[in-house]
Amino acid sequence: MRACSPTHLKSLMKQSSWLTEHPSALDMFEEILHVSEGKQIVMFLDYDGTLSPIVDDPDRAFMSKKMRRTVRKLANCFPTAIISGRCREKVYNFVKLTELYYAGSHGMDIKGPEQGSKYKDVSFFDKSLLCQPATEFLPMIDEVYQKLVEKTNLTPGANIENNKFCVSVHFRRVDEKNWSDLANQVRSVMKDYPELRLTQGRKVLEIRPIIKWDKGKALEFLLESLGYANCTDVFPLYIGDDRTDEDAFKILRERRQGLGILVSKIPKETNAFYSLQEPDEVMDFLQRLVEWKQLRSGA
Repeated sequence: MRACSPTHLKSLMKQSSWLTEHPSALDMFEEILHVSEGKQIVMFLDYDGTLSPIVDDPDRAFMSKKMRRTVRKLANCFPTAIISGRCREKVYNFVKLTELYYAGSHGMDIKGPEQGSKYKDVSFFDKSLLCQPATEFLPMIDEVYQKLVEKTNLTPGANIENNKFCVSVHFRRVDEKNWSDLANQVRSVMKDYPELRLTQGRKVLEIRPIIKWDKGKALEFLLESLGYANCTDVFPLYIGDDRTDEDAFKILRERRQGLGILVSKIPKETNAFYSLQEPDEVMDFLQRLVEWKQLRSGA
C-alpha cells in the first residue's frame, strides 16, 4: 500500500529527478576518467559517512579492513588526503595509514605523511608540515568543551567530543523530544563566546572559531602545498557526505576544476556533481580508480 501512495510516488519522482542532476559516480565512471584525462588526480575524502558508516557511538566509527586496504592502494596511486571534522589524531587512529595527508577539525589542523611525499616537487610537504590557523582559540575551545559537558550532563544520549580546534555535540542517541532543549543548552553556553560559531551536520552540532577557514580552504592549501596551486593539469576529486563538505564542493565549482561527489541515499541540495549512496559504493569507486591507474601504469 505504501509503495502505491501519492507521497511515496512523489518521493520516487524527487529521487529520480535528483539523480538526473547528480548521477551515480559509478555509472558515470568512464565520463569522469574522460574529463580527467591527462591530469593529475588528487583525492580528498571525508571520514565519517564516507569511509566509515555513520554509527550511534562516534568513538566506534571504525572503517572496515577492506576499506583500509583500498585507501592504502589509492594513496599509492594518487596524492590522498582525509579532511574531517574530527581531531586529526582521532582520524589517524581510525585510519592508521602513514601514506596520507590528514586535515582534522574541519581543516584547521593539517599534517603531511610521516614518510614524506613522492608527488611532484613538494619536498617541504613532509612530516614537518603543520598548518594550524586557529591555534589562538585552543584555550577557548577547551573551556567551551568543559562547560558543555557540565551543561548537557542531564541530557541522556548527548555526547560532547573535543576535536581540538572545534567541539562536536552529537545528538544521534538523544530522544527527539529533547533535541530542542539540547540546542538551547548549547546556545546558552555559546552566547558568552562571540568568537565562535555554531553549525549543524548529520545529527551533530559543531562549534568552531569564526575564521575564514573551512574544508574548502583546507583543500586549496593542500593543492598549493602539493605544488598544484596554479596548475591546469590537476584534477581534484572530493568525496564527502556532510554539510561541511559543501565548502569544498563549492570551491571546486568556483575553480572549474575537478569535481565533488556527495555520499547520500536521499536528495540534498549540493554543489557536488555526482553522488554515491553509501561507504560501500565509495569503496567500489575508489577500487575502480585504483584498478584503472594500475592498468595504465602497467601499460
